[in-house]
Amino acid sequence: MTNITELSQAIYRVRVAVPVHLYDCFDYQVSAEEYSQIKMGSRVAVSFGRQNVVGIVTEKLSAESPIDPRFKLKNITELLDDQPLINDTVLKLATWSAQYYQFPIGEVMHITLPTLLRQGKPYNLLARTWKVLDLDAEPRVKRSLKQLEAYKILKLHPQGTLETILNLSGVETATLKAIEKKGLIQCQLEAQNFEPEPVQLAQMPLTANDEQKKAIQRILKDQKNYHAFLLDGLTGSGKTEVYLQVMHEVLKQGKQVLVLVPEIGLTPQTISRFQSRFHCNIVLMHSGLNDAKRLQAWQYAQTGKASIILGTRSAIYTPMPNLGLIILDEEHDLSFKQQEGFRYHARDVAMYRAFLEKCPIILGSATPSIDSFHLAEQGKLTRMELNHRAGGASMPKIHLIDLKIAKKQHGISEALIKEVQTRLDNKEQVLIFLNRRGYAPVLICESCAWQANCPHCDAHFTLHKKPYEHLHCHHCGTINRLPDACPQCHQNTLKPIGMGTAKVEESLNELFPEHKIIRVDRDSTSRVGSWQKIYDQIHKSEPMILLGTQMLAKGHHFPYVTLVAILDIDSGLLSVDFRATERTAQLIIQVAGRAGRGEKKGEVYLQTLRPDHPLLNTLIQKDYRAFAKETLKDRQMALLPPCRYAVLLRCESKNQEDNQKFLTEMTELLRQHAGDLIDIWGPIPAPMERKAGRYQAHVVLLSLERAKLHFYLREWWQQVLHYKPSGMKLTIDVDPQELS
Repeated sequence: MTNITELSQAIYRVRVAVPVHLYDCFDYQVSAEEYSQIKMGSRVAVSFGRQNVVGIVTEKLSAESPIDPRFKLKNITELLDDQPLINDTVLKLATWSAQYYQFPIGEVMHITLPTLLRQGKPYNLLARTWKVLDLDAEPRVKRSLKQLEAYKILKLHPQGTLETILNLSGVETATLKAIEKKGLIQCQLEAQNFEPEPVQLAQMPLTANDEQKKAIQRILKDQKNYHAFLLDGLTGSGKTEVYLQVMHEVLKQGKQVLVLVPEIGLTPQTISRFQSRFHCNIVLMHSGLNDAKRLQAWQYAQTGKASIILGTRSAIYTPMPNLGLIILDEEHDLSFKQQEGFRYHARDVAMYRAFLEKCPIILGSATPSIDSFHLAEQGKLTRMELNHRAGGASMPKIHLIDLKIAKKQHGISEALIKEVQTRLDNKEQVLIFLNRRGYAPVLICESCAWQANCPHCDAHFTLHKKPYEHLHCHHCGTINRLPDACPQCHQNTLKPIGMGTAKVEESLNELFPEHKIIRVDRDSTSRVGSWQKIYDQIHKSEPMILLGTQMLAKGHHFPYVTLVAILDIDSGLLSVDFRATERTAQLIIQVAGRAGRGEKKGEVYLQTLRPDHPLLNTLIQKDYRAFAKETLKDRQMALLPPCRYAVLLRCESKNQEDNQKFLTEMTELLRQHAGDLIDIWGPIPAPMERKAGRYQAHVVLLSLERAKLHFYLREWWQQVLHYKPSGMKLTIDVDPQELS
């Protein structure tokens, strides 16, 4: 029998990560000249199946490496970069992420690039200007409508037009290149300056108190090595000042700092703090940027021109040549966990990146996650406390209002209404929190008890009144018109039940007609720049009421807010998810922490039907840390995460029987291989069994040993995908944060 190696012929090959939903990289053949030019981390255009895609080179294979002659390799179509766009650290980070979270490596690699580079646009796109050479050449392009339109646009600007502007106008780059071949236009490159600027202080640091000094000195002691710190500081205790003073020492050495925040809404105040402290290049990286601005920010980070990179979770995959510090603010926030597609957790990825970069990482929060408390107990995080509010401000006192006995107007207790009026009369600001947008969560018929339910989900429609009256499912996005009468009994007795932020806004306008009310939720901040305008209004020190969802709870500094009112927190006390009480406790403390951050003392009023609930009493009589310690003990006794490692398999199809049958077969297959090393819960229907017209089922895998869990998981997950019936959708969630 002839050995395959003997039949093989030495050829030059590269391994390419292709953006398709497959779990391997693919080999492509290159010429000797191309092989010498190609760099790992650069882009290549390749043919994959019937489509042309942009891939990333992950490995250069030895020319002597044998290959089975029965398989013919395709050639790469084009080498797009002469220099790597992704450095070795980010290549390792993306590879590790794909393996750990069981996701196709090509799709993970592509999130490290901005959209325009994923599309194959040139790296120097923002410097490319197209200029007309012949102003009387319309006859030479009139046969092509696309070329004619492009040529006419270019004639309007004889001095030249940026390619990005032309693309936004609908002119494709391929069309420009076709006209260029005719000698009618040319592309010019403007010089781009990617040189970093020296960092200077714009203002002197504040005087740190003893706790802050201790934290700063401890972090700087390990500034050239990997070390993970948990900065556990009360709301308003000066965590940001600790960040800024540590950043200054790192920036003075010519290093870059990456700061991650959970949501776009936090970036305006954060960047203003950085800009007021440092004279240097600071860039933003989040989904609210257009493609050109995101490319520019990415290039500034990738070349080292930007000293401070401020972004949301995906910024963790941005290449940076001189990364010296990572800061994750509000580390407990659920927004750091991607909930669709590639379900990574930015906190955990950031810790691994800091390890690769050999630099410190700071996780900051007033309400650290139970996971982080557990890591601190294990010695994997160094926990440091800040127990005093900046400027000597005291923590706000929390008062419970029993809704069972309180007199109410518009769902708000009269005692609370009186307190709000007092604060407004004193020219102070009030924050009212309700984590439910829309007008009302339920529409019901008082005659026959019919309810407006989504036809595709096991959920009620939410009533919205703006921009017009309609019913909206917040789970699948279905929108229906508001019926004129009850569809079941045809009576005109439809009534909204419950309160959303829009209804509370209407009620507050009736109760306090002379005062400004600003609503902050996803509906009111959907337009670009809307959050910045709201933020500017809040900081004018005028008496007003701020009304909103958890967008208002996340780390904002509102110095003129002296009263916080939480209208309804009870739903978080009744959830089937074991993490629900943790989320509820964090939310209460974070919202309460917006009060009394200025010179005046703050107070918090919490309306509830369950004033005797153990969670509420622990938070009021003790504090969040006491709650966290008790919760961690409960998790240890029940062997729940983080005391065991978890993986959640979600399955959806047109009927639940198919889900149950398939998952039962697959879990039996896993039991045969893993035995008792993995505890298998399920299959069971999901908490919301039907969503968007499809049925959901879950399987949870738990193990005390992460390495063994992942050892069995890799092979088993590939078998699950292989046997998956057509029409069924499967997703895997490693270290899940929600069970919905």
